[in-house]
Amino acid sequence: MSPVEILVVGPLLPALQESLDREYSVQKLWEIPNREGYLREQGASIRALVTTFIHGADTALIQSLPNLEIIASYGVGLERIDLDTACQRVIQVTTTPDIQEPVADTAIALLLAVTRRICEGDRYVKAGQWPQRAFPFGTELGGKTCGIVGLGRIGRAIARRAEAFGMRIAYHGPNAKSDVSYRYYDDLETLAKEADFLILALPGGAETRHLIDARILTALGPSAFLVNVARGSVVDEQALVEALQTGKIAGAGLDVFEHEPLTESPLMQLENVVLLPHIASATTETRHAMGEVVLANLKAHFTGQQLITPIFQRE
Repeated sequence: MSPVEILVVGPLLPALQESLDREYSVQKLWEIPNREGYLREQGASIRALVTTFIHGADTALIQSLPNLEIIASYGVGLERIDLDTACQRVIQVTTTPDIQEPVADTAIALLLAVTRRICEGDRYVKAGQWPQRAFPFGTELGGKTCGIVGLGRIGRAIARRAEAFGMRIAYHGPNAKSDVSYRYYDDLETLAKEADFLILALPGGAETRHLIDARILTALGPSAFLVNVARGSVVDEQALVEALQTGKIAGAGLDVFEHEPLTESPLMQLENVVLLPHIASATTETRHAMGEVVLANLKAHFTGQQLITPIFQRE
């Protein structure tokens, strides 16, 4: 029997790509000069699509693959995958959702970095300024209120870490969780007024676009800090820049941005901001584990077994 033909949309972790190459007949879409011609002439042979959050799977791509059975995404975000078309076509969709631990680590690292001025202090010492002037004070975490927007897997992992630092936990989301004792706020603005630190761990997409706007940033207040390890789209970046420049909030730690990669932005000029290049889940251990989940989902599908991490699956 000839190997199953799969289409990989963009570059993957080398170990994952090597495993796919061994087990399947792999076509690499980004290396094909005439993408439209290839899809028109060969699209019917593709039974599986492997993609990432960055590349997704839009309507046109899915429709160009008439015999597509499964979309296996190396990542957790779904906003760039046309789920409606996949559902209508009864195409299975899987992700790699178990990334909460490194993302939660990064959220707390960003919070510590911006409140205790870690990166600013590093620059201060390296620039030889220590003998010349006193370094500004930072802000403690203990005894403060950590507001978490989105209490899913990542939000809960952040909450556990925040508790260990002696913070009170409060959260906002679509619904209160019955299995936690943290205080729930159904109104985000009210939570922002109460929080000393607001950490974003909610999904991206149209429903949450610019959820954190000028009104919420004003509610946070001049002594509060914002941390975003969710999606750049959930924050009105222009409003955030203005809030940081004018002291409406004290600072921010950001792993994600409205437009990535970030190349030009007033954020780069601000001392009260710590910026990371979208690396919250980027540990060797987690990225290899994500690759294994992609492989396991494909194997399960093509051997008639239950999928490991389905979004939905055919009856």
